[in-house]
Amino acid sequence: MSDLILVPGATGGVGQLVVSKLLEKGLSVRILTRDAAKAEKMFDQKVEIAVGDIRQPKTLPPAMSNTTSIICCTGTTAFPSERWEFDPQPNIFEWGQALFNPQLIESKAKNTPLIVDYQAIKNLVESAPKNLQRFVFVSSCGVGRKNQFPFNILNSFGVLDAKEKGEAAIINSGIPYTIIRPGRLIDGPFTSYDLATLLKTTTGGKLAVVLGKGDKINGDASRIDVAAACVESLFYPQIENQIFELVNQGTRPDKIDWQHLFSQISNS
Repeated sequence: MSDLILVPGATGGVGQLVVSKLLEKGLSVRILTRDAAKAEKMFDQKVEIAVGDIRQPKTLPPAMSNTTSIICCTGTTAFPSERWEFDPQPNIFEWGQALFNPQLIESKAKNTPLIVDYQAIKNLVESAPKNLQRFVFVSSCGVGRKNQFPFNILNSFGVLDAKEKGEAAIINSGIPYTIIRPGRLIDGPFTSYDLATLLKTTTGGKLAVVLGKGDKINGDASRIDVAAACVESLFYPQIENQIFELVNQGTRPDKIDWQHLFSQISNS
């Protein structure tokens, strides 16, 4: 049986690039989505489509059939936005109160960090095949520095708390994993609601890929390179059960040497 890679979050910025890079390598791809029509239009029948919702465990088993690896690119916004799917919409008074009690806003939303970055990841882990070869998870820089500026601001509504719990669910599952913690995501596709999206911030493809461990490095991260790291990690056993940060800094070489970068991480 050939490899079949499941990509939850495939219609997002990093997810679209992950799918493209998997197809470039000739791998079979199945995406998990709530909107089949959107996915069919986006991927032009080049991938298998499984309809499901990572927030609803009962919808996940069909997507897991024959899956050999998962690259999870799901996520929501760190701060309240349309992506939180409010029902009903908070009123002006509640928005003001949220400055002192974020739970007032979270209680009206169906797509908060706690739900998407922790509970849904736990659902994926518990639904995954027991013989899964790798679970690749896109997390975030700052998980280990939640009390330090500027990450304490980023974590105002608990996004880093949730990602840390999501990471723990993967690590404690016993499934082989690779966890990638990118810096602030830049470069398109721009699907987020942050300042980098508003300004269409890009690297211009001129910056080198820098990996680190221990959540110590800072900087922006190109979605293009984050996606490449997700896909490349499947081919390197030494990066199994590793957590690393990724940012773009310095002069970019003619070719990114992933084997060398991953060896530095596994040997550190």
